[in-house]
Amino acid sequence: MPNPNSSPSRRTFLQLAAAAIQTPKSNLLYVGTYNQVDGPEGTRGNGKGIHLFRMDPTTGALTPGEVLTSVPNPSSLALHPDGKHLYSANETGTSKEEKGSGSVSALSVDRATGHLTVLNTVSSRGAGPCHLSVHPSGKYVFVANYHGGTVAVLPVQANGSLGAATDVKEGQGKLGNLPAASAPPGSFAISGHERTHGHMIQSDPSGKFIVSTDLGLDRIYVWTLNNGKLVPAAMPYFQAPSGDGPRHFASHPKGKWLYSIQEEGSTLIAFDYDPATGRLAAKQTISSLPKGFAGTNYTSEVAVSADGRFLYAANRVHDSIAVFGIGANGTLSWVGEEWTRGDYPRSFSIDPSGRFLYVCNQHGDAVTCFKINAQTGMPAFTGQYTPVGTPSIITFL
Repeated sequence: MPNPNSSPSRRTFLQLAAAAIQTPKSNLLYVGTYNQVDGPEGTRGNGKGIHLFRMDPTTGALTPGEVLTSVPNPSSLALHPDGKHLYSANETGTSKEEKGSGSVSALSVDRATGHLTVLNTVSSRGAGPCHLSVHPSGKYVFVANYHGGTVAVLPVQANGSLGAATDVKEGQGKLGNLPAASAPPGSFAISGHERTHGHMIQSDPSGKFIVSTDLGLDRIYVWTLNNGKLVPAAMPYFQAPSGDGPRHFASHPKGKWLYSIQEEGSTLIAFDYDPATGRLAAKQTISSLPKGFAGTNYTSEVAVSADGRFLYAANRVHDSIAVFGIGANGTLSWVGEEWTRGDYPRSFSIDPSGRFLYVCNQHGDAVTCFKINAQTGMPAFTGQYTPVGTPSIITFL
């Protein structure tokens, strides 16, 4: 019988050490919210600001920490590649005429505690900034202004703060028709085509090309970046079906496919993507909803699993996360759906381990947690509700 007071064997020690490496004690994450009277879609924001949480990597449970309350409507967050700086799109302003009413804040991050300190705040160069991202080089932050109908480039200074915009592009062209060409039967999802609406801007995995969407124009733009200026690529944009409203997009880890989700059409478009030229070639359009669905729905977020096997899409009003398998040629096939256990999923995020999926239920004032089945890709509810007022986005540290 082994002596309980003796030291563990070398084999046991190595096993314990490996387990400790594979399963960290906790992960830190931030939840952006709407915290102003002027919240999303004209509703009041119930959040407090940028909420810090500690995640248990075994159960997925979230433990609340401090809240940064000094930034208004921090609806989109993006982490710098150095992990030491966080950027917040502060979604204020409700009309195209309110030029510069939105802003972007730069914050320093204490890696050990997650504590945030505001470095500075600059104009987003448009009303209602709803999305931002950081270039892989760490030299620029890109921001999309929904109500302003613009996208802008903000330079990152040596200390992580932001400079004034080096470029601003405003959508120009014919607005899409109502209702959406691809909408389900009986749909009343007809908002968003009264003007141009910048909705997302992000580089491709290589950083060579910048992709952005304009929901009102039904376009997906492709740019190159030259000294802080956005220059149209050889194929300057893809024209989606009229009224469908391209919202967000996600690149496949292999870098040769891209997927866009259409807010009002409730569709996903799979593209062949040429990383050498930035050219998009649509090859499949598939509904984000189960077969036979009729009625109104607005999509929100799309993401591809780190292993490239599954795609996830969020449906608002239908309140579901749809799961698709990704084939050898990049096309999508329906796997299933999971109820978000909340109301109006504005976005969702998958934790860095790929084990858990978290949904921001905007109208439900809660973040819900799901464990992902590695074989099937399906998320299963863990039973965990985390109260957060008007949650909008989750970003892991």
